[in-house]
Amino acid sequence: MPDDFFVRNADADDAAAILRCLAAAFEPYRASYTPGAWFDTVLTPDSLQQRLAAMQVLVAVSPQEGIVATLAHSVNGSEGHLRGMAVLPRWQGWGVSSALLLAAEAELASRSCRRITLDTTEPLQRAMRFYEKHGYRRSGKVTDFFGMKLHEFVKELPSHA
Repeated sequence: MPDDFFVRNADADDAAAILRCLAAAFEPYRASYTPGAWFDTVLTPDSLQQRLAAMQVLVAVSPQEGIVATLAHSVNGSEGHLRGMAVLPRWQGWGVSSALLLAAEAELASRSCRRITLDTTEPLQRAMRFYEKHGYRRSGKVTDFFGMKLHEFVKELPSHA
């Protein structure tokens, strides 16, 4: 069982570790991705800097292993959006993804978001089941993502009026 971890906001010094995490987490799916979708998912140093500037990026950190997972989120009005959930393979199934998701949802709720969206590609069936288990539902919206089908998921947040 992996050791303890904590969740914090990422900063520019985390870039190399975030790129390693994304690449390792998505490597089993690489053959299912088009080249454009692959590089938009695992990112490049430049595209990661753009994400760090445009979104709040969370990381899960193990005191022994460093960054073991990541998730980005942003706010547009009353809607939050999640992007780039990645967990190192040996850390999958130990609650890291749930901890990141709960941290992002709490932050988005504190910023008055009423709903959260995320998109995922068809090969990521395990991720789809994970999001559904956490209250996300398919919206029915399917778009093109560099030649792949991208499915939108939505979760309505409770109002605290």
